[in-house]
Amino acid sequence: MGTIIERIVEERLSPGRLEGLQIIGVDELGWKAGHKYVSLVVDHLRSRVVWVGEGKNEETLDAFFDELGEERTKELTHATMDLSAAFSKAVGNRAPHVRKVFDRFHVQKLANEALDTVRRQEVREQAGSQEGKALKQSRWALLKNPWNLTVRQGEKLSELKKTNQTLYRAYLLKESLARGMDYVQPKRASEHLDKWCQWASHSRLAPFAKLAKTVQRHKDGILAYVETGLSNGVVEGINNKIRALSRRAYGFRNPKAFRAMILLCCGGMEFTPPLPVAA
Repeated sequence: MGTIIERIVEERLSPGRLEGLQIIGVDELGWKAGHKYVSLVVDHLRSRVVWVGEGKNEETLDAFFDELGEERTKELTHATMDLSAAFSKAVGNRAPHVRKVFDRFHVQKLANEALDTVRRQEVREQAGSQEGKALKQSRWALLKNPWNLTVRQGEKLSELKKTNQTLYRAYLLKESLARGMDYVQPKRASEHLDKWCQWASHSRLAPFAKLAKTVQRHKDGILAYVETGLSNGVVEGINNKIRALSRRAYGFRNPKAFRAMILLCCGGMEFTPPLPVAA
């Protein structure tokens, strides 16, 4: 079956799928245990996958630009992505005119990871004490959005404010970074991010000092999110559909079969007669 799908996709895959691209989303997706990945390029305006390549490094995305060609590359205006250095470098080298937009979700994910690192450090330092036990039960209260907290979780945060200033400071840093990306005026967001980086750099919290350097390095792309409102949400939605396909197929043995299934189901391919759809 996999071989049939590969053949049909190669026969019916339209070269026109790469025409008229303006806003693209780039992401990687694991297809096999052991760090095996494919990279996806998604057309934001038509919400479909237009290109799939094996790997997730700079050379992988270079192959996309090779196929796209110089003329069509000039038509691109924006590229949404996570903070992957490989993807950012490839876009910067091959399409320097394209505005890189770093997805808000991934920036906040880094802040959550920094906060959880601080929490685990505090748990280790207070192991065996009542304070240490209380910290172990604080993870979700710290990571959830304030408006989603239960009454008990809100009480837990109030308790932390009194008993563990270090961890509460990390929590405030996480929330402040999120607020910086809530602005609709890029200038105000820029000022907030500058102040946040200064605070984080002098917070005496190594995970947040490291994150401050990351935010400073990718500031232009983060502000592009504020300015345009673009995110990798379309790409993540397609990724969820692809993961469901992978589970339904009990995984794939090789990336060619995985690529063919992605393009068949998420590439906007048209058939005559059309493929049946679920009622």
